[in-house]
Amino acid sequence: MTASAPAPDPGALFRDRALAVVRAERIPDVAALCHALADGGVRTVELTFTTPGVLPLLEEAAGHPRAEVGVGTVLTADQAKAAIDAGASFLVTPGLRRAVAQVAVAAGVPVYLGAFTPTEVAEAMDLGASAVKIFPAGRLGPGYLRDLLGPYPQARLLPSGGVSADNAAEFLAAGAAAVCAGTSVVPPAAVAAGDWSLITARARAFSAALTPFRKER
Repeated sequence: MTASAPAPDPGALFRDRALAVVRAERIPDVAALCHALADGGVRTVELTFTTPGVLPLLEEAAGHPRAEVGVGTVLTADQAKAAIDAGASFLVTPGLRRAVAQVAVAAGVPVYLGAFTPTEVAEAMDLGASAVKIFPAGRLGPGYLRDLLGPYPQARLLPSGGVSADNAAEFLAAGAAAVCAGTSVVPPAAVAAGDWSLITARARAFSAALTPFRKER
């Protein structure tokens, strides 16, 4: 399948060049979590289907005034439809999920398909991915993204897995469209405890590493 229309622009993701993935067993206040991340300069937030009861959280966060909230670990078309109905601003998959891409493209919702090899990157773009999540990026480092962009200079690559404030700038320098932060910015224990000040501090440190690249765009 090839997308019939250009992939939608994910907005704040490409302006801020950062996405925060929240993998927590419990999120006591999703609005406060989004505010905490936005206070630190990260306005694109990915909840995941690994969090119990994520759909009600999505409904609560939909239309948040300071954050674009989507959902990740989307594996099936039914999950994709349910997430969009709940108000997800974007969908993320851990690997190539054609059925998820079909639902997202038909609904005009940005989808970031997971890929690792050059063949998978090409297929993700053909399926209409707004960005291609390279996972696990930390295994091979920023140089791998630079290599992928050789044959695919038009690809918007989103490295995920092993990305932190210490190496985020290296991934952007290698050509990443944005970078994905996980537990280094959003520790599950801090989320469960509602330690929003800690999350803001970590998001601010992550954002500071990206500042020179944000000015370029």
